[in-house]
Amino acid sequence: MNTRKVIRWGIALTALAAAGAWVRTKRATSYTRLHPELRSPLLRVRQPAFTPTLVQLIRHLPVDFPTPADVFVESHRVPGPPGAPEVPVYVYRPHTQPKPAAALLFIHGGGYIIGAAQMFHAACARYVRELGIVVVSVDYRLAPDTPFPGPLEDCYAALRWIHAQADALGVDPARIAIAGESAGGGLAAALAHLAHDRGEVTPRFQLLLYPMLDDRTTLQAEHAGRGEFVWTPASNRLGWSAYLGREPVLEDAPEYAAPARRQNLAGLPPAWIGVGDLDLFYPENAAYAQRLREAGVPCEFYVVTGAYHAFEQLQPDASVAQAFLARSVAALHEALTKDASSDSRSWQ
Repeated sequence: MNTRKVIRWGIALTALAAAGAWVRTKRATSYTRLHPELRSPLLRVRQPAFTPTLVQLIRHLPVDFPTPADVFVESHRVPGPPGAPEVPVYVYRPHTQPKPAAALLFIHGGGYIIGAAQMFHAACARYVRELGIVVVSVDYRLAPDTPFPGPLEDCYAALRWIHAQADALGVDPARIAIAGESAGGGLAAALAHLAHDRGEVTPRFQLLLYPMLDDRTTLQAEHAGRGEFVWTPASNRLGWSAYLGREPVLEDAPEYAAPARRQNLAGLPPAWIGVGDLDLFYPENAAYAQRLREAGVPCEFYVVTGAYHAFEQLQPDASVAQAFLARSVAALHEALTKDASSDSRSWQ
């Protein structure tokens, strides 16, 4: 079994067992809809929701993920938002770096409430290894300790730093992409909005893996069997409430907090959105992809039938997980290597 897979399953199961959550589980009704490669005895039950106690337990678990040996890895602290602390980042480089290289700002997931950049060393190294680019991973502050807009402003500070330090980093300031998964995907989408409106940095592309885009999903009573695995409706409400600093309401959310609420999506960078159809975020991801296209923004929407939230992290050896990752990397490669003045690719 893949070492990364063992670590992730181990952390999840240890945290759930320690919180006594198993006593509240029920059989997952959508288990039979899972892709055959993604079925596991651990998924026969509906996953318990995250709770504040469980979040604190997970955040106190040791984070000791080894740095990849086949890429250069450096840690930096970059200027933070006004009045805020410096922002920790990791910079990953290939041993042989083309100059100027393209760059990617990577934003980790965790429902806005857990996770750390260090946990995604392997994911960032994959982009470096396969694309020969420079990757900067931002260790933004987490809610509820730091609610919106703090985490987003940390990401913007990292993006500005890449652009300002382009010469020192050996990157092309016109070829900076942004990427994220889950809450990190939501932050990446919001960052595209913020960068567009502030006009200081223009990202070339946004790579959004099952992004957390719409706080209004928490207000829905039914989800058609989605959200039984890993990230549940109750966990989603906890994450959004922590990030917003209040319970979600139908009427509104702060500007830039929930990307799906933005009315005008015109002028945003081209996007790739990938998600499983059993993911709680599938409907909001599908709607956002459609709205991007209607606004004239090229967007490829990649759906994995029978896949749950973050499936490619927990079961990376499955061929559907490998295909998902391969397509996301290919989309990023196409975006960073094609002529920025044209958009000749036919997006599906």
